[in-house]
Amino acid sequence: MTAGGLGVFATGMGSSDVAVAFGLGKTWFRVPETFKIEVTGDFQKGVGAKDLILHLIGKIGADGATYKALEFTGGAIKKMSMSGRFTIANMAVEAGAKVGLFPADDTTREYLAAEGREKDYRPLAADADATYEKTVRIRAADLEPTVSRPHTVDNTTPARNLKGTTLQQVVIGTCTNGRLEDLEIAAAILKGKRPAAGVRLIIAPASRRVLLAAMDAGFIKTFVEAGAIILPPGCGPCLGLHQGALGDGESCLSTANRNFEGRMGNPRGFIYLGSPATAAASALTGKITDPREVM
Repeated sequence: MTAGGLGVFATGMGSSDVAVAFGLGKTWFRVPETFKIEVTGDFQKGVGAKDLILHLIGKIGADGATYKALEFTGGAIKKMSMSGRFTIANMAVEAGAKVGLFPADDTTREYLAAEGREKDYRPLAADADATYEKTVRIRAADLEPTVSRPHTVDNTTPARNLKGTTLQQVVIGTCTNGRLEDLEIAAAILKGKRPAAGVRLIIAPASRRVLLAAMDAGFIKTFVEAGAIILPPGCGPCLGLHQGALGDGESCLSTANRNFEGRMGNPRGFIYLGSPATAAASALTGKITDPREVM
């Protein structure tokens, strides 16, 4: 679903759906109704795209947009980087949505140009007279660093309400928040510091390209000097396939997209979700921390 950040109708498919597509060369979708998500104004320092999507999911619920399209618009969206747009599109499904869509604008064109694909750019935006099933309005300035509590993504609360919640592990990366911009935010907070005693800090770049760029930028050096474990690019411990499976009773704050019971390899573990800034700040204190306290 991440490609929705480019204005592409992108959605997940199960194994049966994929098998049918291979066999018949086609698949079936119902055209979804659309929710307009209008985000205006500017984010506070320490608040970003991950906090926005967690807030939205908490607001409408894990099934609040089942088989709907979430169309993101407004001044805050227009100013948002592609990295932020990808994060939000990636997590639209956690509200039940079929797709999370962004306009294809100058930011999209610049991203495609950097990828050597500017000729593929086509401007795309909603019609001026488009109608929506529902409109959700959010003021970016009102948002705070937000965390999802175990064991559902819509179980959200401001990070400050969880102050003092002890962590044994922090994961920064995965497909949701493992891009270069995410690692830059975390590195700025962690530079010259070490995680709290007893906290495992795991970094999982989203791709080989991101890993190489992070090395060139010095972010990987910062993480290694901070005592972090650097994983090969990919999912990391998000779904319990790599290093980072939780022990019985352990708690982890992760920048991944899901915190279901057993998601990180142990049904007796507890997964909290937050932004790269919240994760980095929490690694330093060993407890869930509002990143504005350390930035």
